Amino acid sequence: MQKKISVVGIGPGSEDFISPAALKKIRAAKFLVGGRRALNDFAADNQITCPITRDLDAPINFIREKILLGQVVVMVSGDPGYYSLLDLLRKNFPPESIEVVPSISAMQLAFAKISLPWHEATLLSFHGRQPARDALKFSAGKILGLLTDAEFNSATVSKILLECGWPKNSSVTICARLSYPDEKIFTTTLDAAAHAEPVRHCILIVGGYNDSRGDLK
Repeated sequence: MQKKISVVGIGPGSEDFISPAALKKIRAAKFLVGGRRALNDFAADNQITCPITRDLDAPINFIREKILLGQVVVMVSGDPGYYSLLDLLRKNFPPESIEVVPSISAMQLAFAKISLPWHEATLLSFHGRQPARDALKFSAGKILGLLTDAEFNSATVSKILLECGWPKNSSVTICARLSYPDEKIFTTTLDAAAHAEPVRHCILIVGGYNDSRGDLK
C-alpha cells in the first residue's frame, strides 16, 4: 500500500473549528469517506465519495479498493483519537498505513467554554456504549467529561451518576449543539437534570468546579 489512509478530524460541527491541515487533506483527496452531513459540507464534485452508515463493511471495502488508486481521506467528527472510526480502521489496516490529522473535539470545546482545565478530568462515553460503573463513582474533587447519545441523555446519565454516589447537588454543565448558532450551555444540579427534559447528544461536565447555577449561554 503506497498511499496512506488519512483519518481527518472535522471538529465539533462549525467549520470554524476544523484545522487548516485537516481542510487541506480533505480538499486534496481523490476519494472521500464520511457521514452524510460531512460529505454534504466538504465533498467537491470531482471527488468520489462513500458515506458512513450503519453498514460499516461498506466504507472499509471502499477504502481497501480505492487506496490502490489514490489518496483516501476518512472524515470523522471531532478529534479522530477520541471515540471515532479510527479503532475500526486500525483493526482492518496496518497502523503504519494510517495517518491522523486532528481537529478539536466537542469535549475540548465544552471544557474551553466554561474555562475549566481538563487535564485531571475522567473522560468517558455513553455514546453507543456504557462506561464501567467503577469509573463513574463519586469521589471528592472528581471531574467527569461525558459524551451522551439519544438513549443515554442528560437525564438518564444524571440518574446513573446519582446511583453511583454523586450528591444530588453536584454541578453538571450541559453543553448542546456546540459551535453551532443555536449552541446552548447551562449549569444545574444532577438532581434537577435527572428530572428535567432530556438533552440528547450533548456533553456533560460534572463536578470539580464552582457550584454557581443558571444559564451560562
